Amino acid sequence: MKKYQVVGIGNAVVDVISRAEDTFLDLMGIQKGIMQLVDRERGETLYGAMEHRVQTPGGSVANTMAGLGNLRLRTAFIGRVNGDALGRFYAQAMEKDGTDFVNDPVAAGGLPTSRSMIFVSPDGERSMNTYLGISAELGPDDVAEDVTAETEIVFLEGYLFDKDQGKEAFLRAARTCRAAGGKAGIAISDPFCVERHREDFLNLIEHEMDYVIGNEAEIRSLFQNDDLEADLTAVSSICPLVVCTRSGDGVTILQNGVRTDVPVTRVVPVDATGAGDQFAAGFLYGLATGADMATAGRMGCVAAAEVISHIGPRPEASLLRLFRDAGL
Repeated sequence: MKKYQVVGIGNAVVDVISRAEDTFLDLMGIQKGIMQLVDRERGETLYGAMEHRVQTPGGSVANTMAGLGNLRLRTAFIGRVNGDALGRFYAQAMEKDGTDFVNDPVAAGGLPTSRSMIFVSPDGERSMNTYLGISAELGPDDVAEDVTAETEIVFLEGYLFDKDQGKEAFLRAARTCRAAGGKAGIAISDPFCVERHREDFLNLIEHEMDYVIGNEAEIRSLFQNDDLEADLTAVSSICPLVVCTRSGDGVTILQNGVRTDVPVTRVVPVDATGAGDQFAAGFLYGLATGADMATAGRMGCVAAAEVISHIGPRPEASLLRLFRDAGL
């Protein structure tokens, strides 16, 4: 038995949440209801202006690891934080949620720990201002082969593909995991990242990945056939397992040419943040425990439904109990 069932690699971002009136947003020049990247100076200004801050560990794949921790799998997370207060908080919070944070915080100095300043308006709108900081500097030296070789599944975050050292980290993790008999896969994360690196992205999926997970826009961005069915066929021709979430239209899974469609019940979300991250958690739980594709897809849908029922990107209820209630 390997030490870990799933190891994730991604941005280690502290979500810093504060309530704010629209007048405050206007005063600070914050665009309401969107996510925008900010530089270090702007990030420090906004962080200092926040009152009654609530801090939680975030990042797409890190949220997935939290879901898998909720499901009691053996998990670890590879990410890069500074040895500052936020970095220490992040590492400790991941451990508390049941996921080993395997990288020691970088000695204080240099780029600070990544953070997303999230301002919640009285009407519930979330205005996110993200400073990527040190997490975007993750590279192959941060990938311990004794971790990736000791896991059954590696899950990569597409957002990190923008930098050469991120690509190298992905390759090192995928190759050491697969050489030891494990599976490697990626969350596409962002169609715009695909636009910037399409050839490299497709090469990675075809030659290094055992599975790929993305929503409809992300899957369609890979081959640009302007037809989802054609795009699904094209991606499945280069990767043995393709998972496409289609919001209220369900999930389509193609495994070695065999198609499975999983329906969903449409609901109005309280907060859609983290829906894709928790779908991945449920699906990977099914994959790690040997479930068939229909069951794994349903597990993903149950986990996603839980997280959109409340504010925040991580599950609050026991996903195992919800699986049992759903007959899974």
